[in-house]
Amino acid sequence: MSLLITLLYILFVLSAVVLVVVILLQEGKGGGFGDVLGTAGQQTFGVKAAGIHRFTAAVAVVFLGSALLIHVLNRLQGSTTILDAAG
Repeated sequence: MSLLITLLYILFVLSAVVLVVVILLQEGKGGGFGDVLGTAGQQTFGVKAAGIHRFTAAVAVVFLGSALLIHVLNRLQGSTTILDAAG
């Protein structure tokens, strides 16, 4: 059980890092981090790139799903939290 929780934590952290990078690369109304990459970044992550939005949504689902699974498995394992110890 603890190996599964450890793997979920690794997936959680990796998906968080990927989510931050992908969101920063997307071009908003006022530009974005994609402007730093020049024209190659604009072509890859421009407004017309609908695939990047689907990828962002998929990574967000993985992020939220792993967070929920970590919470549920920690509760089932019966581990105490900082809040339980303080109260």
